[in-house]
Amino acid sequence: MTDNETVIRNFVDAWARLDVDEIVSYFAEDGIYHNIPASPVQGHENLKTFISGFIQPWTATDWEITNLICADDTVIAERVDRTKMGDKGADLPCCGVFEMDNGKIKAWRDYFDLGTYMKAFE
Repeated sequence: MTDNETVIRNFVDAWARLDVDEIVSYFAEDGIYHNIPASPVQGHENLKTFISGFIQPWTATDWEITNLICADDTVIAERVDRTKMGDKGADLPCCGVFEMDNGKIKAWRDYFDLGTYMKAFE
């Protein structure tokens, strides 16, 4: 495994702990998260606020990497994000594209069908 691949595998695993500070620590100080249905968010403080907001109702999440490709400073991770809110759950297919810089996430674009997620938690 390359260092960037290891970082992203560890980052994906970190989500299961639902610890926003740990999750954000994987980003560069000026890192960008573009959860594609929403506007891009940049910088640690903004990332903490944004991520805290959408994971607040989650009771559990486990992300399974189904395919991962790493080339230089780009990592693409296809996943199934299994998330629970109380007794409801969603299995959400996603694809994340990560641009890396010195072992940190410089930019992350996550692609998924928002309707699949919303329908599961109606």
